[in-house]
Amino acid sequence: MAEKNFVRSMFDNIAPTYDKLNHILSLNIDKIWRKKAVKRICKHLKDSDSQVLDVACGTADSTIALAKAGVPRVIGVDISEGMLKVGEKKIDKLNLNSVISLKVEDCENLSFDDNCFDAAFIAFGIRNFEDKKKSLNELRHVLKDNGHLLILELSVPQNKILLSLYKLYFLHILPFIGKKISGDNKAYTYLPQSVMNFPKPKDFLQTMEECGFKDVRQKALTFGLCRMYEGKFEL
Repeated sequence: MAEKNFVRSMFDNIAPTYDKLNHILSLNIDKIWRKKAVKRICKHLKDSDSQVLDVACGTADSTIALAKAGVPRVIGVDISEGMLKVGEKKIDKLNLNSVISLKVEDCENLSFDDNCFDAAFIAFGIRNFEDKKKSLNELRHVLKDNGHLLILELSVPQNKILLSLYKLYFLHILPFIGKKISGDNKAYTYLPQSVMNFPKPKDFLQTMEECGFKDVRQKALTFGLCRMYEGKFEL
């Protein structure tokens, strides 16, 4: 379980180099995963005034992807002010301020009214939440009836050969590169640990159900390097 203040401080510290490192270390595969997820979210949106909450939005890559895909209104939230400042510059450059707004928010205590979002999206952030159940319950409250929740999260592959290569890269090469570029000794050691410690798919699906989500399901992407979790909320 990640400690909230540690996570906030860590991401504030690596914010200036986060985008560069993220795409280098993921070999840009994260863009493919994000594109699939955004397509799924858009498929569930029915109204011309639909509103999507992008949780743990970081530097707003997912927020921007949702806006570019035609979502009428996107609100991105994150506990790291440093990450949001980077995101705001990207949004300004793309002239998307009329569609996107960013706010410093803690997913365990969201300030939004109940039943106000058509969908919620978390891309590569839920493993960092200190209390995952409390956060999922908060999301259930702010979603409308039949609201859609989609979560992308890094995952540990099941294939033994791939797992060996994965551990070599994730536990040794990635921390070395991350430290060299970001200058942060802890962040890119924490990253692989947080992925390795994330609940197994069946256990996380059970947690989603316990928090009131229906029709929960998951799909492995790119040999299980990433997983897409989905569920819906019904009043």
